[in-house]
Amino acid sequence: MSNAFELNATARTDLGKGASRRLRRLADMVPAIIYGEGKAPANISIPHKDIQKALSNEAFFSHIITLSVDGKSEQVVIKALQRHPAKPRIMHADFQRVSADHAIVVAVPLHFINEEKCKGVKLGGGSIIKNLNELQISCLPKDLPEFIEVDMTDVGVGEALHISQIVLPAGVTSVDLAHGHDADNAVVTVLAPRGGADSAA
Repeated sequence: MSNAFELNATARTDLGKGASRRLRRLADMVPAIIYGEGKAPANISIPHKDIQKALSNEAFFSHIITLSVDGKSEQVVIKALQRHPAKPRIMHADFQRVSADHAIVVAVPLHFINEEKCKGVKLGGGSIIKNLNELQISCLPKDLPEFIEVDMTDVGVGEALHISQIVLPAGVTSVDLAHGHDADNAVVTVLAPRGGADSAA
């Protein structure tokens, strides 16, 4: 993975909703927490401008992040993000520690390729309906993909691609499929044009 994400943070001892509000308002910081890997949760704060800049890159959500807390580095992934309902403001962030030999569960974005070559669109006049924009995967940190490609070339009218049909990189498994065949949801569907496939002719 080419992108490297690093954030500087400060340990936070003043806790509670009032403290978090002051932190956002007076210092323009985002309250956050780091947990996992058998260590005690750590409350931290991150400059809002830094996390906002990182979030502008889609890959931030599917990369190992180096979080430097008062000069001490930890490897983490972002697990949850709370945004303000009306303002472009990050309210809180959750980070999970990772280690090289423990699998992590991450939601990775799906990139749909060859949409213009899709059989169901090109020959059948159908329209592509994306049911999922990301996929929950499990893998070791070293195998974490930035995104997963979904090839639309051979999908015909009225057909769907399911999770089990997506080619996953080596070392990566689908969390949904691990829960059984009933969770093999459709990722993308090609709907017939109105009036049926013949109307496109």
